[in-house]
Amino acid sequence: MKLIKVIALSLTMLFSAAQAQNISVATGGTGGVYYPMGGGLASVLSSKVPGMSATAEVTGGSVDNLNLIGTGKPYVGFAMADAAKDAKDGEGKFTNKKVDLRTLLVLYPNLMHVVTVDSTGIKSMKDLKGKRISTGAPGSATEVMAFRLLEAAGLDKDKDVKRERLSVAESVNAVKDRKIDAFFWVGGLPTAAVTDLANSPGMKIVMIDSSTEVAAMNKKYGNLYFVANIPKETYSGMGKDNKVAGVANILVVNANMPDAEAYKIVKAVFDNKLELVRTHKEYINVTLENQKQSSTPIAYHPGAAKYFKEKNVKLN
Repeated sequence: MKLIKVIALSLTMLFSAAQAQNISVATGGTGGVYYPMGGGLASVLSSKVPGMSATAEVTGGSVDNLNLIGTGKPYVGFAMADAAKDAKDGEGKFTNKKVDLRTLLVLYPNLMHVVTVDSTGIKSMKDLKGKRISTGAPGSATEVMAFRLLEAAGLDKDKDVKRERLSVAESVNAVKDRKIDAFFWVGGLPTAAVTDLANSPGMKIVMIDSSTEVAAMNKKYGNLYFVANIPKETYSGMGKDNKVAGVANILVVNANMPDAEAYKIVKAVFDNKLELVRTHKEYINVTLENQKQSSTPIAYHPGAAKYFKEKNVKLN
């Protein structure tokens, strides 16, 4: 009888393991905001959703994440709205390889940081001409938006600047070592690597305004961008508020994700919001009010839509 019980228990455990939902959370580089937010999400999904096991992965950022989702494997990915639209439409870095995406959540606004230090003499986008800059890591949406911003400022990314492709953490180190003069980074507030630069001895951070380029970017690429503000209190040494270009961050999955799974992920985020805010304060911006179709160019997943309907949130 004892042996039968042991066998039965073993079979139950094996069945439960087979039924476990294994999710990979595609994040970004370790110096950015996606990485801690993705780690927090993976922890919540693993600890709060019965039968779900989630692991956060370091990636190059949005473009890499969208390509991973395109494999059809169970990925949840952080992405910028402009890169996601390109993936949906098969344009830009996704030419001839459309990704069948769905939105789970509108997250928080991603703000363009154009960062330098006062010793370079750079004070405007035009001053970047002839300078050594980083436009973001390969596989990042920072690179996508940086190219569009340079274009809107009347600069040729291939002729007018000496361009590196570094992550935000690598960019900060390159500025410290005087290997580059400035870098682009699109992220939430504060970004750990930028904070590190601002707090470095002998370095006075300078944040370049990019808001005047928004109209030209929207004219060419659609209504994806908006004017935003990085308050001067965000990073040590900022002399004034930084007027910048912004874009929405969204959490996306492949359209093949089962409705029940998508529903559980969205519910877990809202049920455990305080725990997530402890991993990064940008989670405070994940609200029911922000879940409007106009904020994302990607349709909501039916499982996510079901949750919002239960909460009386109208999706446009």
